[in-house]
Amino acid sequence: QVQLVESGGGSVQAGGSLRLSCTASGYAGTWNIVGWFRQGPGKEREAVAGIWTAGGGIYYADSVTGRFTISQDKPKNTVYLQIDRLKPEDTGMYYCAAGLIVTINKGTILDGNQYTHWGQGTQVTVSS
Repeated sequence: QVQLVESGGGSVQAGGSLRLSCTASGYAGTWNIVGWFRQGPGKEREAVAGIWTAGGGIYYADSVTGRFTISQDKPKNTVYLQIDRLKPEDTGMYYCAAGLIVTINKGTILDGNQYTHWGQGTQVTVSS
């Protein structure tokens, strides 16, 4: 059984930074992509970044390019999301998810329907 645990959220002022972590446990062969998603107050869930864990391909939503950086530490089964120059509109619950797909491109990695395992989320609150 795959379990994903997020950490690193918190309350910060605009302009600050946070690094979120997503640590996976379980048989690693059951996923080859890990994505980060967020859901702000009154908003739908949106993808922000994803990584192909075997090949290292990285994809970002256009809305966060330049401020978000996704990376992984394979031995630790951990994927990070570095968020810089935080804005109040970044406020929300951030979730990581893992999935196993065949066709890897921006469209599939940033599609939440491709993911089968989800964490509980970590809250990010940005004040102005």
